[in-house]
This record gives sequence, C-alpha cells and structure tokens, in this order.
Amino acid sequence: MDWRVLIVLAPLIIAGTWAIFNIGAAALRQFQQFSRES
Repeated sequence: MDWRVLIVLAPLIIAGTWAIFNIGAAALRQFQQFSRES
C-alpha cells in the first residue's frame, strides 16, 4: 500500500467518522426528546 494513498484517505476517514458521530449524537438527542414527549 502506497503511503500517499493513506495521506489522502486519512482526513476523509476522520471527517466521515466525525460526521457520523455528530449526526448520531444529534439523532439520539432528538429521539430522546421524542420519546419523552409521547
């Protein structure tokens, strides 16, 4: 595996996991609010 591929992919992987983490946290908060209201 070429090290340049890793340099290109690393920020994309970090950004992707960060986005999934943020979206997941926000979705969880909304789900908790929704289940509390009903």
